Amino acid sequence: MKLGVVGLPNVGKSTLFNAITQAGAESANYPFCTIEPNVGIVDVPDERLDVLTKLYNAQKTTPAQIEFVDIAGLVKGASKGEGLGNKFLSHIREVDAIVHVVRCFEDEKIIHVDGKVGPQRDIETINLELILADLESIGKYIDKEAKLVKAGAGSKDNLNLLNQIKSTLEAEKPVRTLTLNEEQKNYVDGLFLLTTKPVIYVANIAETDLTKNTEEMPLVKEVENIAKQENAETLVLSCKIEEELTTLDPEEREMFKEELGIKSSGLEKLIVTSYKTLGLMSYLTAGEKEVRAWTIVKGTKAPQAAGKIHTDFEKGFIRADIVKYDDLISLGSYNAAKEKGKVASVGKDYVMQDGDVVLFKFNV
Repeated sequence: MKLGVVGLPNVGKSTLFNAITQAGAESANYPFCTIEPNVGIVDVPDERLDVLTKLYNAQKTTPAQIEFVDIAGLVKGASKGEGLGNKFLSHIREVDAIVHVVRCFEDEKIIHVDGKVGPQRDIETINLELILADLESIGKYIDKEAKLVKAGAGSKDNLNLLNQIKSTLEAEKPVRTLTLNEEQKNYVDGLFLLTTKPVIYVANIAETDLTKNTEEMPLVKEVENIAKQENAETLVLSCKIEEELTTLDPEEREMFKEELGIKSSGLEKLIVTSYKTLGLMSYLTAGEKEVRAWTIVKGTKAPQAAGKIHTDFEKGFIRADIVKYDDLISLGSYNAAKEKGKVASVGKDYVMQDGDVVLFKFNV
């Protein structure tokens, strides 16, 4: 899974990137500090892996991973190549979801690219540039499909859908706001439009606002209102505090979090929200050699889940022996779970569940 961290210059996106990846990306008080995208790969926290590692006395533990990409700041006119626009747009095309950092604090020492803090305006600036880029793309798709329809080789349904998308974009709304059936969604996915990508909004607040609720923070409320219209998620974080937490040793970090009333780190919240937004979950494999988490889309069937490990597992899939994580832990061993009838042998139609501990049987 690849997440692109975006935002206008000086909103705190590189600070957030540093906090979640501890990669030390340059963060400074001037536009275009991030030109080439910084990339950080982080482990997905999963307490189940530690428990299974002890249970199996495993030699190796391999968590699932997420790749974060810190993408260059954007300015008005990016869709026409202004600033670093073309690079910005090409980097966004490569990610699965967008983490949009929005500045929700006042600080005269930190220059805002528009001279004044305004979350709604900032969000609209980036959304509009992505919409304009998509409008250019959709115009080409419409021309191509119209010619095919005229020649008797195209699809009128697809052409109608393309025109519906164009109307949505012209109304300055992202394509992700459209309600599509499964067939339409599959077609639109193949268009690789920027505004189809799911978005997680991060409202970056001041350290002094951590104890406040949303009603006390009108700038955050602006972000939440836009997110609701798009059926998107909003996370409220102080990116500066999150970055400071990474500089502390584990004991100091927990004490500091307790003082501030922070239960989960920004990384943990972002990962949980990312999984929810993209409809992901993890299944587990366990043995003496390795305990490992594998990320799949909810609704994935057993053979396709096996294919995440190796394509041969999917091609030669016979069956999967599955025990629920909670049953395995409560009974103390795989053999005990088997004796109690808690290990199920499932076939090709089995839909994987979060926390399934799996042993795949295959023949190549």
